[in-house]
Amino acid sequence: MILAWIGAVVVGLSLGLLGSGGSILTVPILVYVVGQPEKVAIADSLAIVGGIAFFGMLNYARQGYVSWRFLLLFGLPGIAGTYAGVMASGHVTGAVQLLVFAAIMGLSSYSMIRPSVARAAQEQGSQSVLVLVASGTGVGVITGFVGVGGGFLLLPALVMLGNLTMQRAVGTSLAIIVLNSAMGFYKHVDLLQSRHISLDWHIIIIFLVLGVGGSFAGNFIAHRIPDTRLRTLFGWFLVPMAAYILWRSLPQVI
Repeated sequence: MILAWIGAVVVGLSLGLLGSGGSILTVPILVYVVGQPEKVAIADSLAIVGGIAFFGMLNYARQGYVSWRFLLLFGLPGIAGTYAGVMASGHVTGAVQLLVFAAIMGLSSYSMIRPSVARAAQEQGSQSVLVLVASGTGVGVITGFVGVGGGFLLLPALVMLGNLTMQRAVGTSLAIIVLNSAMGFYKHVDLLQSRHISLDWHIIIIFLVLGVGGSFAGNFIAHRIPDTRLRTLFGWFLVPMAAYILWRSLPQVI
């Protein structure tokens, strides 16, 4: 289990450094290292990432880096989207969810590797409330369906559509992840209980403790390493992980 504990710290580091990427790592670690069933791993991931994001968000909020306006515009529609995503997940197998997860991981990789979204933000400026609400809802659907917090989608959206600075985008992203993860976890627990499946609270608590410690370390390091370099490295790291999940899940679907 040493690899699992190391993975928990890495999850926290990712959230502390980038404000995203935590659940992209958590689900594969829980499935392939800890050995959890896919649906249990997705539910556990939401509890773990939501808890880590909560403590990270408090730090950013204390520094004034949470936009409460965009928390409402993205977060509240995201809760509704998360509910819909969980309901949809109940009609597919865990293998199908992992296939979708791998595709989203590829999208995350692309968003990390491509040039900084900051320049695009300055060119595009703010968008309409309708676009912001629709974007928040879409992220929520993804959160509910595959158990990712959606930070890798939220950050570009908040910067490009909301015209926020990167620091405010990270803080607001963490706050939205908390809301979406809470709704997703609640509904996934309800879904699992209806099938008489239990969560692994021992794993959740250990991952939370190690992950929170990692997030504080990540936040400390984030002020000392260029953001663009971190994102590029993380993006390339996700490529082989997405390929591995596809390789493991595809035979179970076709």
